[in-house]
Amino acid sequence: MSTAARRATEHWASRASRIGLAMAYAVVGVIHLRSPDAFLPIMPGWVPFPHEVVLGTGVCEIAGATALLTHRLRYAAGVMLALYALCVYPANIKHAVEGVTLGGTKLGLWYHVPRLALQPVFIWWALHAGRVIDWPFRARPDLRPEMPRTEVDQ
Repeated sequence: MSTAARRATEHWASRASRIGLAMAYAVVGVIHLRSPDAFLPIMPGWVPFPHEVVLGTGVCEIAGATALLTHRLRYAAGVMLALYALCVYPANIKHAVEGVTLGGTKLGLWYHVPRLALQPVFIWWALHAGRVIDWPFRARPDLRPEMPRTEVDQ
């Protein structure tokens, strides 16, 4: 594959990844705002003002999704959504460990094990979509130190 074709493919894949993540966060954000009480059972007991926190997470998800689609805010959105995914991990753990029923449904290990295992992927995805990292695909050119060119490179 030529360099130009590879770059076009990478650009398309990166854009699709960013749009997909933004859509997912926007949808989940709306759900948090429309049905905050549904999320209260998985909130750890040490979280103050749980209802307001659930509403705040909905606002953060929608804001992050919007910012992810904005070139100027993309980097910050990637960092913030990655931190967000890290911060909600305790709720996901509580949901799994305590077998909390949501909406009358008790989800089993078939849901919780992949969900917990994929949380680092969501963190990576936010960082990648925000162009904070490109790993494992390639190193970001602006993050690599400039290497002196040799005769072989030219």
